[in-house]
Amino acid sequence: MSTSVRFDRGHTDDLMTFLAASPTPYHAVANAAERLEKAGFRQVRETDAWDGSTGGRFVLRGGALIAWYVPEGAEPHTPFRIVGAHTDSPNLRVKPLPDTGSYGWRQIAVEIYGGTLLNTWLDRDLGLAGRISLRDGTHRLVNVDRALLRVPQLAVHLDRSVNTEGLKLDRQRHMQPIWGLGQPEEGDLIRFVAEEAGVDAEDITGWDLMPHAIEPPAYLGRDRELLAGPRMDNLISVHAGTAALAAVATASETAGAAATAPLPYIPVLAAFDHEENGSQSDTGADGPLLGTVLERSVLARGGSFEDRARAFAGTICLSSDTGHAVHPNYVDRHDPTHHPRANGGPILKVNVNMRYATDGSGRAVFAAACERAGVPWQTFVSNNSMPCGTTIGPITAARHGIQTVDIGVAILSMHSARELCGADDPFLLANALVAFLEA
Repeated sequence: MSTSVRFDRGHTDDLMTFLAASPTPYHAVANAAERLEKAGFRQVRETDAWDGSTGGRFVLRGGALIAWYVPEGAEPHTPFRIVGAHTDSPNLRVKPLPDTGSYGWRQIAVEIYGGTLLNTWLDRDLGLAGRISLRDGTHRLVNVDRALLRVPQLAVHLDRSVNTEGLKLDRQRHMQPIWGLGQPEEGDLIRFVAEEAGVDAEDITGWDLMPHAIEPPAYLGRDRELLAGPRMDNLISVHAGTAALAAVATASETAGAAATAPLPYIPVLAAFDHEENGSQSDTGADGPLLGTVLERSVLARGGSFEDRARAFAGTICLSSDTGHAVHPNYVDRHDPTHHPRANGGPILKVNVNMRYATDGSGRAVFAAACERAGVPWQTFVSNNSMPCGTTIGPITAARHGIQTVDIGVAILSMHSARELCGADDPFLLANALVAFLEA
C-alpha cells in the first residue's frame, strides 16, 4: 500500500499551532489524541478488556500516549512498525510547597527539570500550565497562557564581570520566578490555579505544574526558512508521528479490501514522558508501557507467546528525537566530517557505543524509507572529544529486544526555552515516517 499523502509547509504551520497549544506533556498527548480521534482512532482504557478488531486505538497514561492501527488481514504474529518520541522538555516545575518570596516580592518555588539551559529562562514572560488532580480522582488540564511569571536577571551594574567571566547561576537561589508584590501566603498559587480551572481550591489534592514561555512560534529569517519556537525537543517528533500514523491509517481505511498490497505491519506511535531525566517512570521508555500494550494487542487478536515472540522479532522502531545542527559559531564542537544542516532533511544518529541504537542494518531501513518518500537525509556523529547524548532508542531496543534506529530533526539551541530548526525539516520528517510506517 502507498498513500498519496505528502506533507508540505502546511505541516509546519500546523506544528506551530501544536507547539503553542502544548505547553506540557499532558497537553501534548491530549492534542495528539484529539487529532487521532478525528482520524477514526478511539481511546481504550488499560483497565478494560481489549478486543482484536481492526482499526485505530490509543492509550493515554499521564504524559504518555501509545497509539496503533490494526489493518485488515493482520495476524496475531504481524510485526509492528513503531515511531518512538517523547513529550517532555527541560523546564522549570513547581514544587509541592510553591508559595515563597522575600523583601516584598512574591515568588514561586520551582525545581529544575532535565538539562535545561538556565539562562534562557531569564527575563522571559512565562505562563503556567499543567495538570491538577482532584479529590474525586479525576484530572484536569490548566493553561494560564499569559504573562504571569518572570525570572529576573541581575543587572549588569551589580555583576560587572558577567560579560567577561560568564553568567553563573545557582539553581536554587537564582531561578525562582516572581509573580507579584507582597508577602507570600500559603495556598495562594493553588487558589489562583483553582480559579483559572473553575474548581474549588479545596478539591485540588495534587498538581504537576510548570512555567512555559508564552512567546508563540514564528518563522524567522529573510526568506522565512527557519522556525523558532518552544519545546521542539521533542514535540516536532510527536507531531510528525501523530500526523504520519493518522495518514497511514486513513489511507488504509480508504483502500479497504480493494488494496492490492495491504499494510504488512501494524503502525504504532509511542510518545513517552520523562526522557529528559532518564525515562525511568511508568510513562517513560524504560517502563513497561509499550511492551504491555503491544503484547495485549497480540493477545487480543488470539495470539500466543509464540506469536508475540514472532511479532517482536520482526518489529522495527524509529526513535525520533532532535539532534544537533552544525553551529556556525562553534564548528569546533562538531565532528569535522559530519555537519547536519537546517532544511537538509532528517538525520540518522550514530554512536558505536550505543548511545544511539542505530547500526548498519538500521541505516538501510531508514535510507529505504527516505528514498521511497523522496526525502533527503543526513548523518549525525558526535565529535570524539565531546560526550554523546542519548535518547529512548537504546532503551527501547534493550528493554523490548526490537531493532531500533535513532533519527530526528537537526536543531540549534537544544534545551533552550526557545529552539530553532529549518522550516522544511518537520514535514520532511513526517514524509519519511509515513514511508516507514506503510512499508
